[in-house]
Amino acid sequence: MRDLLKTTKKFVLTAAFALLGMLSFGEAQAANPLELNFWLNGPRYDGRVAPCESALPTITSQFQEKESTFWNSPLVITAYGNIHETAFRPWQSDNIPRRYCTAQAMISDGKMRTVHFSIIEDGGFAGFGQGVEWCVTGLDRNWAWNPNCKAARP
Repeated sequence: MRDLLKTTKKFVLTAAFALLGMLSFGEAQAANPLELNFWLNGPRYDGRVAPCESALPTITSQFQEKESTFWNSPLVITAYGNIHETAFRPWQSDNIPRRYCTAQAMISDGKMRTVHFSIIEDGGFAGFGQGVEWCVTGLDRNWAWNPNCKAARP
């Protein structure tokens, strides 16, 4: 009885694959007008990326949240200085526009640390708004941008 079930299952699977094969190997035809990227224009990047200073409140709040939540640390960023752009769209023009910046941050422990960050067009949640990626040198505890925040720079 078991042999009969195995044979039946094999026959059904073989027949299903044969039918699928016959349906998929039809004659190739050119795409009709509706299949020619109709309404599929792709992303349109304008290169409108906010200036470096606009990302600082986001970095401050995310840094405080990360330090308190994941590292049980009371550290916060208290001030910024020497904020400047290091690159804008450093790669090909059809890549997602990014503005790379660097700043000096005063941390609540009294140390000045370098912050490398980028502002990304359409890089926010689900592609809405501008996103910010950042790294504080010396406080990249999970080594996401290691070594010395090198991966956060252009």
